[in-house]
Amino acid sequence: MSENIEIEFKNMLTKAEYENLLKKFNIDYKQIITQENHYFDTPSFSLKATSSALRIRKKKNTYEMTLKQPAKVGLLETNQTLTEEEAYHAIHFGNLPFGKIKDILKENGISISELEYFGSLVTNRAETDYKKGLLVLDHSIYLQHEDYELEFEAENYEEGKQVFQELLHDYHVPERKTENKIQRFYRQKHEINK
Repeated sequence: MSENIEIEFKNMLTKAEYENLLKKFNIDYKQIITQENHYFDTPSFSLKATSSALRIRKKKNTYEMTLKQPAKVGLLETNQTLTEEEAYHAIHFGNLPFGKIKDILKENGISISELEYFGSLVTNRAETDYKKGLLVLDHSIYLQHEDYELEFEAENYEEGKQVFQELLHDYHVPERKTENKIQRFYRQKHEINK
């Protein structure tokens, strides 16, 4: 189990911008890693209402459950490693494993028995070190939709923001209001359910 503050900056990309950045940063398609995010909430969106999110991420043959909650700066991430069996039971039966995340949810008044699996989002991710941070290029596929995104993870908010804005300027990418993946996933789910 681990906790950390995540400070990241995001910007949606067009497919052409995404492919251009892959070339500019010499990222080969062999360097792209596929990960699958499985999202959970209650039918009344109790987590979303508190700007929180719960996911299980499958990356290679490992599983990690992550609870993201608002922090003064960025997001507080609580991570818990899962076995394949624990992940399976959470995704297929809504049985969350014991541990810190389940405790935090209970403390925040989230009914564990009401949590439901909402679906998955597959991301093809490329990462590279960039100016004291991590540059991430994502191609995400979910609910008959796909999109492209640039992320920059930094240790310091002000420095990270400056580097990110310079990056957008240097590569002629317009700044776009960007929701995080789970928000885009829920918006798409809502559109389908209309």
